[in-house]
Amino acid sequence: MMTTSKCLLFTLVIATLLFSSMGFEQRTNSRRTFLSKSVATALVATGATTIKPNPSNASPEAPALNFATSKSGIQWADAKVGTGQTPQLGTTASIDYVLSTTGARYGTYIYKTADKGAPYRWTMGDGTTIAGLEETILGGEGMTPMLAGGIRRVIIPSQLAYQALANMSEQCGGKGTNGPVPPASNGAFEEFQRFKNIYCNPNRPYQPDVVLDVKLYGKR
Repeated sequence: MMTTSKCLLFTLVIATLLFSSMGFEQRTNSRRTFLSKSVATALVATGATTIKPNPSNASPEAPALNFATSKSGIQWADAKVGTGQTPQLGTTASIDYVLSTTGARYGTYIYKTADKGAPYRWTMGDGTTIAGLEETILGGEGMTPMLAGGIRRVIIPSQLAYQALANMSEQCGGKGTNGPVPPASNGAFEEFQRFKNIYCNPNRPYQPDVVLDVKLYGKR
């Protein structure tokens, strides 16, 4: 079940994602702007454990979201349903995302693609990406496929996310690490270290769930 604070955070994030989606086909600058705004809003709500989200901060245009749970355990809700095609196995998927976590001592936000110059791309089914993200796009029992142009939030349980990384402290981010993972270079070293401390930490007693806000692109 979603907690009140998670629902409020999602409402704040999705309000800005929807605002930006009107420029869906614009250039990279627009892409950076919309996800920067979404993360800035999220950080206002969750940047410190002592700050409580203020319902008055939510946009009156934020959609009414109904979270559902797939058979595999992924919680999901669509802020915007796309109109394009769903990438199929063997084809290239291209997304922008905001990566957060349900279990962190100093806030929930980890990383966003928008500041780093390019979306996250991979070939569907090639084994390089966590199963929970591929299911988010392809759909599954209890979850419809995403369509290009759509925006979806998912909360992915650890067994479909980064559970295999728990004992990969030194190799984290290297060969055999399923993405998406913040790049250790390209200006995201701090984000990578934060990811590593949470998901590639053998001393951590449990693996927290992964929260992804995903915007799916069509052929580009």
